Amino acid sequence: MLVVIVTLSLDRWTKSVIHTHLNLNQSISVIDGLFDITYIRNTGVAFGIFNTFGSPAKSLILSLLAVAAAALVIVYSLRNPARNWLLQGALSLILAGALGNLYDRLKYHYVIDFLEFYVRNYHWPAFNVADSAISTGVILLAFEILRHEAPDRA
Repeated sequence: MLVVIVTLSLDRWTKSVIHTHLNLNQSISVIDGLFDITYIRNTGVAFGIFNTFGSPAKSLILSLLAVAAAALVIVYSLRNPARNWLLQGALSLILAGALGNLYDRLKYHYVIDFLEFYVRNYHWPAFNVADSAISTGVILLAFEILRHEAPDRA
């Protein structure tokens, strides 16, 4: 639970700072040629997927999917031992990220993204703390699943 609270708080705080202090599409160079803070409004999902899909119901559909994902993560977490700290940590990161982006989608109908990495003309899609938490959680979850998978031996 602490991981969820800390991650969600960090996500809300960083997005609030960006929303309050930067104009849309404004960039601040952090590491020249590699990393900028850029205020982006993402109407799609992580890393801008479905950003160009234009439907009045898109925000509602994506919100409902986020609620369903959060519910599945909570149920899966409750059905597994609390002592499995890697699994619970992974699920906590996924839950915090889903809730962080869901908050934005419900409040603004878009998600605030601002972390922009690039090399020359190649730009990785902008993301945020919630996206980072989800990605890290999924990697840890995959590691946990693979770690406990029984080897196939004949």
